[in-house]
Amino acid sequence: MRVSKILKITGFGALAVTLLAIGAALVIGWAPDRPLPKLIERWGQEPSTFVEIERLRIHLRDEGPRDDPHPILMLHGSGSSLHTWAGWAQRLSRHRRVITMDLPGFGLTGPSLDDDYSVERYSRFALALLDALEIRKAVLVGRAIGGEAVWRLAIDHPSRVEKLVLIASGGYPVNSVSVPVGFRITDSPYLSWLRSSFLPRVLVKSSLLNLYGDASRLKEETIDCYYELSLRQGNRAAMARQRSQLRPGAQAERISKIKTPTLILWGGRDRLFPAPLAERFHAHIENSELVVFPELGHLLQEEDPESTMAPVERFLQSKRGA
Repeated sequence: MRVSKILKITGFGALAVTLLAIGAALVIGWAPDRPLPKLIERWGQEPSTFVEIERLRIHLRDEGPRDDPHPILMLHGSGSSLHTWAGWAQRLSRHRRVITMDLPGFGLTGPSLDDDYSVERYSRFALALLDALEIRKAVLVGRAIGGEAVWRLAIDHPSRVEKLVLIASGGYPVNSVSVPVGFRITDSPYLSWLRSSFLPRVLVKSSLLNLYGDASRLKEETIDCYYELSLRQGNRAAMARQRSQLRPGAQAERISKIKTPTLILWGGRDRLFPAPLAERFHAHIENSELVVFPELGHLLQEEDPESTMAPVERFLQSKRGA
């Protein structure tokens, strides 16, 4: 057989193997939307409840003593849900009223009615929730986009905020060291066709590992939670829309206007929002303190609830802002 003919056959075989591999990956990663009732069975059990805020049915957990004068409201970041606060909520709710929710576009709440997932919208939504629950003043805790939403609320409505806890917060332009593959696919206009029905669990795991400082701390149940809630109808499209509406640093000049007592928490191994950003927040927020956890990553409150809770409890018990 001539060499040229062998090369043609070999080339065809390599192409066939490649196409088969791609086809197998698509089959393995095929993930259509999951019915909401099935997701609620696993991820919406007590103390979960659903309340209507601005015509949207919100997945909410309201735990702890109702006589708390300043309840704690926590807002998660992109791609997450109220479950990210489980470790903190369990501990804090022994003595404090703790409210967590799935922001519009995420978790069991699902997509918004107006397709608006901007920081401004989330900030207004948090205020609407406080109004609906008749909470006049609260401690606000936020991570990433949730962090930016709560510090904007503290500037716009200072009388409603007792204290702030910012965790790897958004607010400044970001130069990430590494971006999770899940975000990269979501952000790519060329891969939009994959979003609606393709989501291998291994991709979710890889993305979470990128956000953890210590890979050994990532639990299988945590991967299941992120994976399954991503499959709630409308969430994948909402995630893409939310990512497209991000404007990092658009209101960075306002950060110095924060007068609320503020605790800033950051992971020293945060590759998405590198730790030097923490110093900028600390330098520009006059009444602030900073705690960096050298071994933790972007999801520090989830990665190590016990260690990260300690400075929060001290901050809440202090007389600052009372």
